[in-house]
Amino acid sequence: VLDLGPGAGTQGGRVVAEGTAEELMRHPDSVTGRCLAQPLLHPLAPRRKVSPRDTALEILGARLHNLKGFDLRLPLARLTVVTGVSGSGKSTLAREVLRDNLQRRVAEGRKHKSAPLHGCRELRGWETVARVLEVDQTPIGKTPRSCPATYVGFWDAVRKLFADTAESRIRGYPASRFSFNTAGGRCEACEGQGVQKIEMSFLPDVKVPCDSCRGTRFNAETLMVRWKGKHIGEVLAMSMDEAVDFFSAHPSIHHALRLLQDVGLGYLTLGQQSPTLSGGEAQRIKLVTELSKVRPSPQPSPRRGEGGAERRE
Repeated sequence: VLDLGPGAGTQGGRVVAEGTAEELMRHPDSVTGRCLAQPLLHPLAPRRKVSPRDTALEILGARLHNLKGFDLRLPLARLTVVTGVSGSGKSTLAREVLRDNLQRRVAEGRKHKSAPLHGCRELRGWETVARVLEVDQTPIGKTPRSCPATYVGFWDAVRKLFADTAESRIRGYPASRFSFNTAGGRCEACEGQGVQKIEMSFLPDVKVPCDSCRGTRFNAETLMVRWKGKHIGEVLAMSMDEAVDFFSAHPSIHHALRLLQDVGLGYLTLGQQSPTLSGGEAQRIKLVTELSKVRPSPQPSPRRGEGGAERRE
């Protein structure tokens, strides 16, 4: 086993430990070894046991492609893993039988309709499921202009902060001025991509930082506007870990950044080009996009006489 690290992204890049699994368990610097020796536990809740009485999805007579007509019980509110060798039917079971039928049942349940199932005889327990999502490892974007900040959706709020500064109001800059997808404020030499492509005759194309904006994606006039001492290009170059503190007073932005940090993507920058992301990074960004839509319930306002505030229904 080769354990690379010690962290992710720019914090990695060297071999921390190597050897058998037992040797990694004894290595003091190997995080992988520590997890092998003592699996991680939830900090607040004890390990939950799976009981036959738990709420579950039941697939009866799964028969499609390589599936041989078996029955399966999947407990809900638990992490379930499907494993097997290549071609054994994992994707068929997870996607074509479970996901497709479950999505169809949930959608039809709202309309009080029913359609025949595909790949199985019966699906039980789907009534407790309200929403079905698939988070895969397909790229989140194919152009350098796509980045985590735009995909998750908090970049619009960042642009509004810059548009509300006194300098922007004096210059008459709207929020669209701070978009690298539209003309006006972006660098036109690279069209807001931050890189320029050099076509090679007999070799793959080479991408180099833009000579005009030096990778900031915006023109000089746009970069003159600063918010909390930084221009829009410097904000794009921030890591998630830095941005969490920088936007701590703005809940809509801070919430998404904290989620990105919690799933282990604190080393990525806000403007990280999507083609440079790995499959696992893209998958976690998609997960954060869905999680960021769920906001904590606001606390009820105090009644009159509690802290001087008045409660209004």
